[in-house]
Amino acid sequence: MPDAPRSPQLAAPTDRALQARQLLRAHRHGVLSTLSRRFDGMPFGSIAPFVLDHQARPLLLVSTLAEHTRKRDGDPRCSLLAHDGADNPQAAARVTVLGRARRLPDATGVRERYLRYVPEAQELLALGDFHFHVLEVEALRYIGGFGSIHWIDAADFLLAPGPAEAAEPMLLEQWNNARNLPLLRAWCLRRHGLQPRQPTLVGVDVDGFDLRTEQGVLRQDFARPAVGAQALQLALRQALEA
Repeated sequence: MPDAPRSPQLAAPTDRALQARQLLRAHRHGVLSTLSRRFDGMPFGSIAPFVLDHQARPLLLVSTLAEHTRKRDGDPRCSLLAHDGADNPQAAARVTVLGRARRLPDATGVRERYLRYVPEAQELLALGDFHFHVLEVEALRYIGGFGSIHWIDAADFLLAPGPAEAAEPMLLEQWNNARNLPLLRAWCLRRHGLQPRQPTLVGVDVDGFDLRTEQGVLRQDFARPAVGAQALQLALRQALEA
């Protein structure tokens, strides 16, 4: 894959990489494009649900019968586009992830995290021919709006495996109980004007957390990335009490 073009706008890559991660974490569907063998390498795009793992790599659940699977088997290069879907899409933020897809072993951690965000996928997994794939990120194109266009290196975007992945199950168990339910409900009312009966924390990562309600999943970014289990616990509490 050719090197991504560089420009002076890469002077603060960490900020742009964080913005790109935040945008991707706030979305559950994107346009996945693969290369067609049947049509001589033409791009083939379709809507695909995805969830970021703790390294910020998109996880996809794909059938062995899907067009994307057949195309990936021939050429693993692909891209995933997510955007804000504003009334004027050209002025909205969006990010395109470039990389190569590979099938993952059916690891329990991947399955559990994906299903917390996309519970309806349980029916697809029951069919037996759906498997998880990861998009190994090589570069990103982040557009924050008119005049804000940036290439981001994978090294700046990706997160090293760390305490967040190990701490997430403990944090979910700790916060999803009757004692903390009033705090979760108060946050929903204060920040979103919602009064869900049973809000449930479904994910915690270094950039923020996600809370499922009857109205959908609510994303909250931390003021700054939280590195380390203690920092993650503190950032989560501060965000929920703010």
